Amino acid sequence: MAAICIALVGPSAPSGAVFAGSLPVGDARDVVPNRVMTWNICNPCDASNAHRAAEIATHAPQVIGLQEACVGDVERIRRYLRSVHGLVYHVEYGMVLRDWGRCGGAPWNPGAFGQAILSAAPMTDHVKVEYPDGGSEHRGYMAVTTTVGGRTVRVFNTHLAQRRQEAVRADQAGVLAADVARHDRVILLGDLNAVPDAPELTRIWSLATDADPGCRPSSAGACEPTTDWQSKFDYVFLRGIAPLGHRVRPTPYSDHHVLRADLDTTPGP
Repeated sequence: MAAICIALVGPSAPSGAVFAGSLPVGDARDVVPNRVMTWNICNPCDASNAHRAAEIATHAPQVIGLQEACVGDVERIRRYLRSVHGLVYHVEYGMVLRDWGRCGGAPWNPGAFGQAILSAAPMTDHVKVEYPDGGSEHRGYMAVTTTVGGRTVRVFNTHLAQRRQEAVRADQAGVLAADVARHDRVILLGDLNAVPDAPELTRIWSLATDADPGCRPSSAGACEPTTDWQSKFDYVFLRGIAPLGHRVRPTPYSDHHVLRADLDTTPGP
């Protein structure tokens, strides 16, 4: 009888949300408490939020930084994470655009577009900053205080100006670095649109290190690519925190790979 009912009405998960390895609806699942992740989810791209949620659930990070995100998409991703995969996240937004073409909505009330941070722990002291010069598109950064690995950390998420705008990115990185420098324990996530040895990232490198211990400006060729065009543009920068491991995972749902890092948050005060 149960099989007949399922055949008639279909699965109880949202449409398109049945995946190998998914948890039954309502089953709770723990995140990895010392794991963070950054992902430019690509917009506009023909990817379902159910698949995006499944990709995130594969890694189950404590904190996720998303770029090129619409509020509506993020809310749907959160619903799939909770109802299908048993993962519950708080959210804060750092939106800098209201864009009907990217995010839908009514022409007079378009959807918001920019960055988002999802955290399994509550977040406080949320700020969002639009860069004085966004380049060809408005860009900015956001920051929150939350818990990773049992310690309080300041988490930043940003998306710097598009390629071939080196001077603009340098100015943006300077604005961001001034805020990062105010904190002893920082995780900086984001799509910086620059390779590790790009001069515009000098200020960031002076304050933090990459979660990949082998990736430095002087060894840029050894840094693992994070995009479909084989460049490293995505970063987990650490200040006052030590890396334990990292992984780059290509995904069919974006032109950027998923980048995750497991961290030791005990160094520092």
